Amino acid sequence: MNSWARISVIIPCYNEVRTIAGLLQALRSQSIGVERLEVVIADGMSEDGTREVIVAFAREHPALNVRVVDNPDRTIPAALNRAIAAARGEVVIRLDAHSVPAPDYVERCLEALERTGAANVGGVWEIRPGADTWIARAIAAAAAHPLGAGDARYRIGGEPGPVDTVPFGAFRREWLERVGPFDETLLTNEDYEFNLRLRRAGGLVWFDPSIRSVYFARPRLRDLARQYLRYGYWKARMVLRYPDSLRWRQVLPPLFVLAALGLAGAALAGVPGAALLFGLQWGGYALALVAAGMLEAGQQRNPALALGMPLALAVMHLCWGLAFLVGLVMPPGKRTRKGQRGFG
Repeated sequence: MNSWARISVIIPCYNEVRTIAGLLQALRSQSIGVERLEVVIADGMSEDGTREVIVAFAREHPALNVRVVDNPDRTIPAALNRAIAAARGEVVIRLDAHSVPAPDYVERCLEALERTGAANVGGVWEIRPGADTWIARAIAAAAAHPLGAGDARYRIGGEPGPVDTVPFGAFRREWLERVGPFDETLLTNEDYEFNLRLRRAGGLVWFDPSIRSVYFARPRLRDLARQYLRYGYWKARMVLRYPDSLRWRQVLPPLFVLAALGLAGAALAGVPGAALLFGLQWGGYALALVAAGMLEAGQQRNPALALGMPLALAVMHLCWGLAFLVGLVMPPGKRTRKGQRGFG
């Protein structure tokens, strides 16, 4: 039994009527019980009935302490800061309204914090489709594939050990207070930036594959495109501030897009050989994606992945790469500073 008297679970939320009840039920069923748990939901003034679902759940299950705080800014880092300010726990565990933690999720987080002395611990996403459609299943497969996730252990699994960042995170309260609030000028990538500051202050970020949660991927290609446009744009804004935070897997998409734009321009200008190189670039890229899709389709015995997974991977790479390049030269405007969705 760990020694912490109270654990706070904080959840940024906005219009999550489809998923919030499942998350709350998963928290109610945690193996450590509900006596030491409190749930603080920072809601961006939801308009789809999310609050009504939360209120009804709290009324039906009063043993689980559930509170809602307002987040009129409707941004994730603002939601996190407001939830942390309202939370009373010695350990603060961040979750997402699209996630469902395993029954032993909180227990595993507490054990890892005690065993490692880490400032922040996290585990593996089990990525599932956001809808019961062929393209949603393909998007989920792409998000968990090395071509879509690179070497990110929280998506593809791996051995326990120190990492740059983890999804969500279970933090010792003293480290949250020492490092300071989440950066509200970063509408995406705020968790990576916070973990970077935490590591620079001497804290350990630890990956433990026994900590598991289900994460529901975007259900449609247009939703995926918006997500990766935001990811790429805000990663670029962070790299301008912390150049050494860029990793090899994040360099490849913008380099590919930059090369494609350069070769296309050269071909249009009549530069000898540019059209051939452009064709070879895209031909090789398409071949790699199709091969990955066919292999995954065979492994999962789902023929639709042979088409859907290459489409999803291409959307992820191209949107992330293009938005990263835009982010290097274009600062956020008023809409992206205040709007929940940011770029795109």
